[in-house]
Amino acid sequence: MGKTTINKLRSRALGINIGRYPSGRHNAITDVKGVRVGQVTLRSGHGKLRCGKGPVRTGVTVIIPAAGDLWKEKLAAGCFVLNGNGEAMGLMWLAESGVLETPIAFTNTLSVGAVQKALVDLMLETHPKIGVSDDTLTPVVMECDDSTLNDIRGQHVKPAHVRAALKAASSGPVAEGDVGAGTGMTTYEFKGGIGTASRVLPAGYTLGVLVNANHGKRHLLRINGSPVGARITDLRPKERKDGSITVAVATDAPLDARQLCRLARRAMLGVCRTGAVAAHGSGDVCVAFSTANRIPHYPKKPTYKLTALSDFHIDPLFEAAADAAEEAVINCMLAAHTVVGRDGNTVYALPQDRLAAVLAGKD
Repeated sequence: MGKTTINKLRSRALGINIGRYPSGRHNAITDVKGVRVGQVTLRSGHGKLRCGKGPVRTGVTVIIPAAGDLWKEKLAAGCFVLNGNGEAMGLMWLAESGVLETPIAFTNTLSVGAVQKALVDLMLETHPKIGVSDDTLTPVVMECDDSTLNDIRGQHVKPAHVRAALKAASSGPVAEGDVGAGTGMTTYEFKGGIGTASRVLPAGYTLGVLVNANHGKRHLLRINGSPVGARITDLRPKERKDGSITVAVATDAPLDARQLCRLARRAMLGVCRTGAVAAHGSGDVCVAFSTANRIPHYPKKPTYKLTALSDFHIDPLFEAAADAAEEAVINCMLAAHTVVGRDGNTVYALPQDRLAAVLAGKD
């Protein structure tokens, strides 16, 4: 086993440049104008698991997709499920309607209900006609299983944490790694979690990706095409369960719901470049949305106008989605710290010095 040091550089600082397009200012999903991200990290206790007491290694990450009232002025949205061993509340209606009308939230598997309740309560407070003279709603909440490190049975994420994350949401840099919903997540048997990246296209459009990565076996890990997992074979957790990855893609390009479903598929291609094979026990889900058009909830007239990008000009966005998703997965591992969770389970950070040696062909 080689020497391990952690400098916490992002991919580009290590010379890992994915694709040909430049990133935005923050190299984050928040580079898409109007998109904000907020996170609450829950970390307490140590030692033996006491269900309901801890140790706690979990949290919640929320994405506010655009400014204004999402209920009255919705966004075009699409989704793709690469493998369905997971839960994504609100996904069925999003797929059917092609619209996004609430914030998007990431959390752990057994806290989905609490997070959904928080979003429902907030929407009911803001819109008193929902469920009375107006339609009801199904917020979008996606999950990954963090039970390797976290007392997941304790359901420690509460509605108040969701509200705090929404209140803290900003359009600036996004914290990555073992934060928010990513606190207890494992990626290719290294510590992972929240990762993000963005691309700016020559046509002026911006695309951003945010992932909560909790997937993959070590031997499959590839970074910038190098077989990193086959080279760094130690530093493994003693306990590892099948995991998942949840992905959100944002763009200001004027895409409709059909095109956004296609974009979501391309983002998952980028995830697969890092070694994902959509294992039997993995829940791999992507939601994509566009901020370019606002769709009225109850338009006074029976028709309304939308701007749409021709499919014959969409390939650069497909390329950007794959590249940004690939980089987001790498960034989540580079940002994460070694975390000791319940029963002393330890998930180690990816050692950047050894990674650099592998990428340089010296290991």
